[in-house]
Amino acid sequence: MSGEVNIKRLAQELNISIATVSKALNDSYEISLKTKNRVWDLAKALNYTPNPAASNLRSNKTKTIAVIIPFVANNFFSLAIKGIEEIARKYGHHVLIYQTHEDIEMEMSFTNSLLNGRVDGILTSVSSSEYNGDYYKNLVKKIPLVFFDRVYKDLDAYNVATDDYNISFEATIHLIECGCKKIAYLYGLENLPAGKARFAGFKDAMEANGLTMNDELVIKYCEDEEKNLEQIRQLLIQHQPDALFSSIEEFVIPSYTACRALNFQIPGDIKIISFSNQATAHLLNPSLTTITQPALEIGREAATCLFKMLNKKGQGDDHDIIMKSTLIKRESTGC
Repeated sequence: MSGEVNIKRLAQELNISIATVSKALNDSYEISLKTKNRVWDLAKALNYTPNPAASNLRSNKTKTIAVIIPFVANNFFSLAIKGIEEIARKYGHHVLIYQTHEDIEMEMSFTNSLLNGRVDGILTSVSSSEYNGDYYKNLVKKIPLVFFDRVYKDLDAYNVATDDYNISFEATIHLIECGCKKIAYLYGLENLPAGKARFAGFKDAMEANGLTMNDELVIKYCEDEEKNLEQIRQLLIQHQPDALFSSIEEFVIPSYTACRALNFQIPGDIKIISFSNQATAHLLNPSLTTITQPALEIGREAATCLFKMLNKKGQGDDHDIIMKSTLIKRESTGC
C-alpha cells in the first residue's frame, strides 16, 4: 500500500480502529502496552510523523519526562539514566536531564520551571546539601514525581532506594571479621535518609559486636576535595584507625592518596571499604571492596513507577521500593 502515512492508514494495516491507533500514539492508559508497541513499531517502520503541536494539544501530553540528578559524570547516575531511558523509549517518551551540582536553589529552579507543562513527570535524586522535605511535600501534589536513590520519606510519592541500613551493617561486620576494631567512618549524605541509614547500620553493627564508636573517628564530607584529603590525612596521623568505611565514593581517591602519602599499607595497616559503583574499583591498587548498588535496575524501576502514575495505574501499590545492594569483597579488606 502506498500513499500518505496517516492514522487512518496505520489503522487499516493493523486492522484496528482509528480511535485505538490515536490513543496508542498518545500513550493512553486505556490501550495495552502490547497494542501500543504494535502501533509504535509500524509508525516507525512507515516513517509516520504526527503533527506534534496538534497531538500535544489533543492529549495534553509532552511525551517528555525530566530527570533531575546531582551529577551526570558519576557511575551510579549514568547507569540509572541508562535504565530510565530504556523504559522511557518503550513508552515513546523523550528524556531531559538536569544536573544540580548539589545546589538546592538550582534544584528548585529546575523543578519549578518544569511545572508549566513542559514535561509529563519528573524523576529526581535530591541534593544532599540540605533537607528540603517541605518543598517536596507541596510539589508531589502538582506533578507526577518519583524519587530514586536519594529519597524523602513520608511523602505521597514512589521512593526507589536500596537497603542502606542492612548493607552498611553487613559491610561493618565484614570489617570486624577481618580483625578491625578501630573503624573510622567517612560520612556523606548526612542530611538525607540514605546517609542516616548507612551511618545507623555502621553504628549498630559496631555496638552489636561490643565495639565503641568514637566520634573522633567520624569525618564529614565537604565540597572541597583538598579539605577532604586533609581531613583523612589528619585522621590517619592522629588516630591511626585500622579501617576506613566510606559511605560515598567521593572519599575513595582521597583515602588511597592519604594512605600512600603516609605510607599506610592497604590492607596490612588499614582496610578500606566504600559505597561505590566505580567501574574501575577492581583496577585500583589494591582493588577496592565495594558496596555496589543496582543502579541500572533502580533507573528502570523508578521510570516504571513514573509511567504507572502517568497511565493512572498502580494505585494501592506500596510506594517504598527497596532494592538489594551487593558487598563485593576485594583486596582492600584483605580477607
